[in-house]
Amino acid sequence: MPSIESLTAAEILDSRGRPTVSATCRLASGAMASASVPSGASTGTAEALELRDGDPRRYHGLGCRRAVENVRGNIQVAVAGRAFATQAELDGALIELDGTPNKSRLGANAILGVSVAFARACAQERGLPLYSYFGEMLGLVPRTLPRLTVNLFSGGEHAGKQIALQDVLIVPARCATIDESLALTYDVYQAAAGVILKRYAMRLLTADEGGLSPPCQSAEELIETALAAIKTAGLRPGTDVMLALDVASSHFYADSRYFIDGATLDSARMIERLTGWVGRYPIVSVEDGLAEDDWEWWPRLRQALEPRALVLGDDLLCTNPRRIRRAIEERACNALLLKPNQVGTLTEAAEACLLAKDAGWQVTVSVRSGETEDNWAADLAVGWSADQFKAGSITQSERLAKYNRLLAIEQETGWPVVAWPA
Repeated sequence: MPSIESLTAAEILDSRGRPTVSATCRLASGAMASASVPSGASTGTAEALELRDGDPRRYHGLGCRRAVENVRGNIQVAVAGRAFATQAELDGALIELDGTPNKSRLGANAILGVSVAFARACAQERGLPLYSYFGEMLGLVPRTLPRLTVNLFSGGEHAGKQIALQDVLIVPARCATIDESLALTYDVYQAAAGVILKRYAMRLLTADEGGLSPPCQSAEELIETALAAIKTAGLRPGTDVMLALDVASSHFYADSRYFIDGATLDSARMIERLTGWVGRYPIVSVEDGLAEDDWEWWPRLRQALEPRALVLGDDLLCTNPRRIRRAIEERACNALLLKPNQVGTLTEAAEACLLAKDAGWQVTVSVRSGETEDNWAADLAVGWSADQFKAGSITQSERLAKYNRLLAIEQETGWPVVAWPA
């Protein structure tokens, strides 16, 4: 039974130059591992709280020294010297110690860092690949790798809001391996760079998740520019490559209206617009097509888009089991975007994943816009048999760390990529 000898933590910087938390767990066996915690820019209001210092003199108040001290202090005092038979036992102790519904006392960044560091140390102690340890949490034996959904173009919160739509992603639909998927993505990305240089005289400046952000005037223009890049790469949209959208509608929703591309739309008209895009373009996934609290209209969005496209919930669900249960009951969507830092522990994220799978939903494991070079999210996507993996673009080391980890797992196992879309 793993026994925690000590915990420590440090404040490090994420891919946007903002502070985040790295936690280290040492077990009594001598096994020791660290884990770094990501941070989101496009966040849902139901997410667990990232504890920040609030001191405007340092990192504009975004420092994480309080969260670090909670790992070194309150959390270490509570768990050091104790044995935990399972991940759930450790995470349950952290949840109880915090005692708030949104991790606001200790901080979800402190708690998740400890949760993942413990998982990694336990896997090391047992000589297991991390993905196998994660699989055991759900009672799964993974046999596939997730299909990639790769950020090509960004707007919204990821790129200075030049347009409302947050991301256009490509899905290498006909690739059987991660290696082939990344090679195809490289071709499309380089073609996209050429297209936007010719059309907009734009240099290779990238957004938060490594995607390009051409100065398009509308969502349709951004989508059509992505199609042009696919064709320029010598590939067939709708056959070789599909598209996925992260609409992030909550960020342009106010007073029961959506403000997008110069138009003001009610919920019914917003659904019509999304349905039109799915009808005209090879879009197989629509993330957060409606705002996180527009619950009444989400079932109608699902009715309008399935089976042509996934209706993927991010801000709507926040990897929160309570919100997922409601969405299942109301038939609000048919896919979960899973981000462990939205809920704060691996055990709660595992519960969210199982709820979605049991409902027949697909699961996309996602990283965040503020990432680190840590690659544990790739192991999580494999171990939890995710259908898709959303890690950003193919630039920037914090993104490539995850893709390179998937390549290593593929070389080790020889497992195929999930057969999606059909």
